[in-house]
Amino acid sequence: MKIKNKLLSTFVAASLAISAGSAMAAEKIRFATEGAWALFNFIDETGKPQGFDVDIADALCEKLQAECEMVTQDWDGLIPGLKVRKFDAIIASMSITEERQRVVDFTDPYYSGGLRFVAAKDKDFDTTVEALKGKTIGAQRATVGGIYLEDNLSDVVNVKLYDTNDSVYLDLKSGRLDGAISDELPTYEWLKNEPGFEYKGEAFNKNDKIGIAVRKNDQELRDKLNRALQAIVADGTYAEINAKYFPFSIY
Repeated sequence: MKIKNKLLSTFVAASLAISAGSAMAAEKIRFATEGAWALFNFIDETGKPQGFDVDIADALCEKLQAECEMVTQDWDGLIPGLKVRKFDAIIASMSITEERQRVVDFTDPYYSGGLRFVAAKDKDFDTTVEALKGKTIGAQRATVGGIYLEDNLSDVVNVKLYDTNDSVYLDLKSGRLDGAISDELPTYEWLKNEPGFEYKGEAFNKNDKIGIAVRKNDQELRDKLNRALQAIVADGTYAEINAKYFPFSIY
């Protein structure tokens, strides 16, 4: 009898240990970001991902009492990587579009943005369609800016698409581009360090909503992230992170 009780106790303890281990594993969220979209996501001098997106992910994990792991992935590989379970969610300033919603699900928006032209200050750059004719305009491939450029101006301007926004900026500075279309907020940070360049015209496409992507029908994770997002907005954590990067609200 004592032997049976001892065996039973051992079995229960082992079962509890396995259950506890499974619960701990379930509380780990593996986020992916691009690492090339400052100030939202970038790689610091130690090789570690940083930025607004990363800080939001950390705050969400803290609210959920989950372990947060951040990995980097080239932009074009983010959604394919999510689908094959290389990571659990994408937090990379990804716009919520109908096309993407066909293959992934999104949380509620965690910030809103818009598009804007940028060019050299000393360049005569009018953003009307007539004035843009024949100009060479750049944008990052597969972004809202790049898609807008292809869909709306490909018969007006010479379109140049790049793998990263940093490459767009490099060609803009070298004079290989007359101008660029980019998300207004990342460009805001770049312009602070590039006094020879400025926004041209007003912001447009302001209905750009940015969300965290999860695998299609991963309702449990999406709901958890939405609840955590609401919580960090309510308790002021979101506002603190916002103020770290921008002197105005982007929520």
